[in-house]
Formats: sequence, structure tokens, C-alpha cells
Amino acid sequence: MRELYKYLLHYFREIDQLQGLAKPLAALLVLISIFLIAWLAFFLTRRVVLPIFLRMAKRTRYSWDDILARNKVFNALAYLVPGFIFYYSGNFASATLQQPLAEATPELLKLIAQDYYPALAPFLFKLAKIYFTTVVVYLISTLLNAGNEFYQATPYANHRSIKGYIQLLKILTFFLAAILIISILLDKDPTVLIAGLGAMAAVLLLVFKDTILGLVASIQLSANDMLKIGDWIEMPSHRADGNVIDITLNTVKVQNWDKTITTIPTYALVSESFNNWRGMEESEGRRIKRAIYIDVGSIRFCTEEMLKRFQKFDLIKDYVISKEQEIKQFNLERHISEEDVISGRRQTNVGIFRKYLEVYLRSNPLINQEMTLLVRQLQPAEKGLPIEIYAFSKDKAWANYEALQADIFDHVLAVIPEFDLRIFQSPTGSDLKSAFSSVK
Repeated sequence: MRELYKYLLHYFREIDQLQGLAKPLAALLVLISIFLIAWLAFFLTRRVVLPIFLRMAKRTRYSWDDILARNKVFNALAYLVPGFIFYYSGNFASATLQQPLAEATPELLKLIAQDYYPALAPFLFKLAKIYFTTVVVYLISTLLNAGNEFYQATPYANHRSIKGYIQLLKILTFFLAAILIISILLDKDPTVLIAGLGAMAAVLLLVFKDTILGLVASIQLSANDMLKIGDWIEMPSHRADGNVIDITLNTVKVQNWDKTITTIPTYALVSESFNNWRGMEESEGRRIKRAIYIDVGSIRFCTEEMLKRFQKFDLIKDYVISKEQEIKQFNLERHISEEDVISGRRQTNVGIFRKYLEVYLRSNPLINQEMTLLVRQLQPAEKGLPIEIYAFSKDKAWANYEALQADIFDHVLAVIPEFDLRIFQSPTGSDLKSAFSSVK
């Protein structure tokens, strides 16, 4: 490039109209040439050389090269090529001297200034060093990602995660790179800057405490995919229940369902617990989990009359018949008479009711049949026997989900008397009034 610069300088000086502009024109054209060569080398590396390496990595029986390819380690190496070209060509406008430039005489400096740009090479070298630093940081980041993925494939990953350590190393790398770039710009020893920052650390932590906490929290939220704009989160400690509308370094804004806006410190989302409903929205259904309380005094064994009545219900007809046959066979094998209602097996109205609810939910097209579906008894309490419905709605939209849940329990509450069961309900004023009236 130095020879090209000399040739262009001599060529332009032979043109009368361009003699005064010969030096800047020659330098500009050489700079353009360097950029074009660097871009062409990068293009060929990305489009020709890199695909060859990627194909070779796919054909090998080792997994580590595939991991490096997936994490773009080879792509990061490709960015080094134009940096080398730029770095080793940056001194094209510098004269070749036998002694340092600082020791040159004024007459020699004047002669050099006529044909060369002594300050251009140091400036270009600074840019090249900053570029190299940035690329090396990117390369280290991709290597750390590849190392984490490689570790995840080992059996140790199930017991101990190293993602936090990877994030810490990345932060340390970015911090050291920033110091190195500043030292390059100021022509200072980076160790001096590190020592100075160490002395100011206490002041910086005190003044920018919230900002530093917010920065670390933002990195953790982003790296762990804990939160993003549009997520529905619930955080009772900050009275937040709605969609995230903005995420900044220090705060996260949540628009609640009543249209109020709650502002949460970013670091609070890392130090405290919150519920993110994104998993539900990305799943195949929205959970219905609600119990009704049966009055224990209405639970009894089924009589013949009750069994005949239940056999008229299409949803449980087959179940009642098959179950009764099974129970009669069981009692017959053990010589238990029909009059002995406590020694053998008997169907109960609450058991048939549970089966009815299960079959009813199985026949509902709005319930996701591929996900968990069950009707279960919970522990009896002072309010009676809880019968819980646990199922998932196909439609996850809030209004449609609530409508489906209401329809199900409307039907459940209305059908309970058909099984000679009663819902537990605390006495009201009208109940007490009726009781007193009967006493009189």
C-alpha cells in the first residue's frame, strides 16, 4: 500500500490541476482501496471459506465442532480477517525512518510532511486496535455460549448450572474491553485506569446504586428469558397484575387490567418472586381448577330406585350398569348378602356424581382432552366435602375462558340435586327465619 500511495502521489503531481490536492487524493484513494480489499476478503471468507468449514463440521462424528458452528464461533473468526488487513496496511502514508519520529529534526519533519501524513498511521492503528478488541469480545462471547451448550450435554448439567458463571465472565469481559478501548483512545496504560476505577468504586456504587442494580437485573432478565414486553405478569407485593408495556434500565411498567400503570424497579423482579403467565399463553390450554363443597349429610349409599334413575342418564348409564355388575360379583364371591350394606361394596351417590362430572368434561369439545383432566375429592373440612374439577380450556382468551368455566359450574350446580346431593352453604337470614318459624 505504501508503493501504491507513492505511485498515486507522483501521478497526481504530474497533473497541473491536481498538484495541490495530490497528497490528500492519494491518501483517500489508498484508504478506499484498503476498505474495498478488507470488505472483499471478509466477503470471500464468509461466503466461500466459512461454508466449507461448516460442511466439514457437519460431516465429522464429533459434536464439539457442530456446537461451535451453532454458536457462530467461526463467524466471529471471519471478522478478524479485515482487521488484519486494515492493521498491516495502516502505515501506507508514513515515511520509512532509521530513527524514531520524535527524534527527527525540524527540517526532516518538514520534508516528511510534504509527502506523508505522520499522524495518520497512529490514528488508523487506534481504530484497528478498537476493532480487534470488539471482535475478540464477540469471539469470547460465542466461545462462552458454546462452552455452556457443551456443558449442558453432560450429565452434570442436571445437577448444577453454570449459566450464572458464564454471564459473570461475559460481564467481566465487557468491562475489561471497555477499559482497554478507553486506554487505546487516551494512549494510557490500562492498569492505571483499572487502579483509578478501583479507588472510585465505592463512590460509583453509592451514586449509581440503582443504575448498577438495574443493569445487572436487566442482563439477568434478558439472558434467562424471564420477562419481555407483552408478558402477563402478576406481582402482588407491588400490586401489579397485567401486561408489561415497557422495560428500561431502572424500571418495568405494567398496565394492570383496570388500566392503571404500576412501575416496578427492575432489580425487584430478580430479587423478589413474580408469576409470568407466558407459559400458559404458549401452552395448549388454560387451567380450570375449582372445587364445589358437598354437604356431607347428603352423601349416602345408592338404593335400587336411585340406581334405576341414574341408568336413565345417557352419560353414565353404561358406567352405573357395569359398576353394579362388578360390585354384585364381588359381594357374591365373598357371600355378602344385599341386606348387609356395610360389609361389602356399594355405590354411593357422590361416587356416581364424580364419574358423571368426568364423563361430562370428556364430552365437552371446548376442553383440551390431551391435557390433564380429572375430578377428585379433597380433604373434608368444616365446609363439607370438596369435589375439585381440574381440566384445561382450549380457548385461552380471558373472556372465553371465564365464560366456559361459568357454563361448566352452572351446569354442575344445577345437576347436583339429581344425585340427591346438596351444596354446603352457610346459614343465611332466611334460613334462620324459617328455622324459628318452624319452632313456633
